[in-house]
Amino acid sequence: MNADRRAIADELLATAREHDEPLEDRLQRYRVVEPETAELLGLLVRATAARRILEIGTSVGLSTLWLADGAADSGGYFTSVDIDPPRTEQARATLRRARLQADLRTADAATVLAGAPDDSWDLIFLDADRSAYAGYWPDLVRVLRPHGGLLAIDNVLSHPDEVAEIGALIDAEPGITSATLSIGAGLRLVTRGSALAR
Repeated sequence: MNADRRAIADELLATAREHDEPLEDRLQRYRVVEPETAELLGLLVRATAARRILEIGTSVGLSTLWLADGAADSGGYFTSVDIDPPRTEQARATLRRARLQADLRTADAATVLAGAPDDSWDLIFLDADRSAYAGYWPDLVRVLRPHGGLLAIDNVLSHPDEVAEIGALIDAEPGITSATLSIGAGLRLVTRGSALAR
């Protein structure tokens, strides 16, 4: 990420933290990713040469900014989905400032996943309502590219009870490999099959 975009990311992080600090209701908070997680997401897009990228949980666009920056380098197509219209608009304004392109949608993630064709995404970042993750699982497996596609799930160490159900589904799914990284709030990386089989 260039210096101008990094400055926008730093400003957005500071604004989000200032906004969230006095709020007790987590649903009113922006709940942006930790900066090291956001930076890793941009790296993962580049390392996997992901060209079809989906984010579930835009919020105000910090992770969105890093993913869109990675997609710009990979020549990829990036879509981000959130159910909150004002936050989608805030993210859109952030990307406009950074001169980055993305398809930002105000939509229900379950509907977006159900309507996506098989094998339609190379990389999916999941950072939304954790209670819905287990319900997403069948479609997540279906829409993720079968050889080398990557699913990244945030908050697996900060909220282990809330991701336990999808964790059990991941562990039980044949042909799945996963690892948990102690970065930010904890990031679980999940892949289908082998990239060598492509």
